[in-house]
Amino acid sequence: MAIQWITGTLRNRKVWSDGLFTLTIHCPGVLEFEPGQFLQVGLPLPEKHLHRPYSVASPHGDDLEFFIVRVENGELTPKLWDLEIGQEIDVSEKATGGFTLSHTPRAKVLWLLGTGTGLAPYIAMLRDPKIWDTYERIVLVHGVRFLADLAYTDELERYSKAYDGRLIFVPVVSRALAAHGFQGRITQAIESGKLEQIAGERICPETSAVMMCGNPQMLDDVEQLLNDRGMRKHRRNEPGHYVVERYW
Repeated sequence: MAIQWITGTLRNRKVWSDGLFTLTIHCPGVLEFEPGQFLQVGLPLPEKHLHRPYSVASPHGDDLEFFIVRVENGELTPKLWDLEIGQEIDVSEKATGGFTLSHTPRAKVLWLLGTGTGLAPYIAMLRDPKIWDTYERIVLVHGVRFLADLAYTDELERYSKAYDGRLIFVPVVSRALAAHGFQGRITQAIESGKLEQIAGERICPETSAVMMCGNPQMLDDVEQLLNDRGMRKHRRNEPGHYVVERYW
């Protein structure tokens, strides 16, 4: 089925670090969707319509956020990086994807593991009341290479204060040491026990639901670690403990 496009307007551009940015697009008319789903974002070119899927970093509304990394020599992201406020940009009318809370098991503690722009769906979820009504505690783990790549940190700190510490944010930085975080990779943080020590919670079948999004190697490695702990992928007809979103 052909994609139905909404012509939106770039309302805001937030640069977190060189090549890492958030676009806020004003595009009334996008059909209602669940936090965690993705939309196509693109530009009409003389030779073709160039577009890619991006998880939305905000709940449904007239203004939608997209958390993007500029890919050197990429077709689309350098063009998105160069957009100026007020320019037109296309957004698909309908969202797709099953990486949502409605497809995630209930548990006492929800672990949100993400690398790079895999943070985007979690920002959308945290901005929606459903997540706070469903889980007692939420541990958000964001893996990046450099401290400058840690985005939305002020917003995450506000949630932690507003919800009496129910949100625990753990930055995992491979090439630097983050305050109150872990230096290395998410898999190393789990294997060493340091992640659970920082969070004050165990990753286990009895209390935990895990969502993970980002680098394919991280996803594969964490899946194996969870399987070794007796946790299994959650499916509609076979309840489990974790769900996975693969960008590529």
